[in-house]
Amino acid sequence: MGVAGGYVLGMAGHVHLEIDGPIATLTNDNVDKHNAFDDDMDAELFAALGELKALPGLRAVIWQGEGKSWSSGRDVGSIGAGTTELTHHELMSRGHRGIQQIWDIEAPILVAIQGWAIGGSFQRALMCDVRIATPDAKFMLPEVGHGVIPDTGGMGVLYEMCGHGLVSDMVLTGRRLTADEALTHGIVSRIVEPDALRSTARDMAEKVAESPAVAVKLARKVISHLSRPQIRTSMDDELIYQTFLNKSDDYAEFRAARAEDRQPNYRGS
Repeated sequence: MGVAGGYVLGMAGHVHLEIDGPIATLTNDNVDKHNAFDDDMDAELFAALGELKALPGLRAVIWQGEGKSWSSGRDVGSIGAGTTELTHHELMSRGHRGIQQIWDIEAPILVAIQGWAIGGSFQRALMCDVRIATPDAKFMLPEVGHGVIPDTGGMGVLYEMCGHGLVSDMVLTGRRLTADEALTHGIVSRIVEPDALRSTARDMAEKVAESPAVAVKLARKVISHLSRPQIRTSMDDELIYQTFLNKSDDYAEFRAARAEDRQPNYRGS
């Protein structure tokens, strides 16, 4: 089906996709958990991105979240709860393939962020074209404090945007970034009041949709060519290093120390 009329896909799960003319809206809807993602939500998201990738006539995408947060990252309660027989490396490869579909969608993706944008979800937002936020928005990459590293391309994007200093601070210390700080560093391009977040995103999407399609397409190609090769390389590194970390002595010690409520004894291996 084309995009001449409005229709809704995937309303039964926690990721909804609505098509309204040339504009699509992708919505995170797991409100009780601040839109934290588990494996099922990942599958719904990747299926929605596949729909968007194949949709003719699409001109702009809005990615928003219900409730108080855009997404609080990974649903930690779901980790290890699945029945998959895939290895950690295979799971990560599947995740990278799924989210890299963003790069195959010809329409720009505008992310409207309120509340938390944490971890892998924050990194997914960074892979999109434009981010706007409410004054209460907060951004974090807390993975190192949990014995792993960011693994969804976000470090590469942040490095391109902000340079060595900020990305090191956020990754190594887990620093929480405010909306004002995110605007200063170019992570978001606008801060709007909560009651104007969705209308502003819609106005921006309509502005994009009204512009000549070929000009939008070629402008995005120029921008993507500036950074995407480095981001692909960083994601390849993340895949290798995260797989190693999952089997490392330090990660085993991290988990054991937490379970035994004691100070860890890390050896750097």
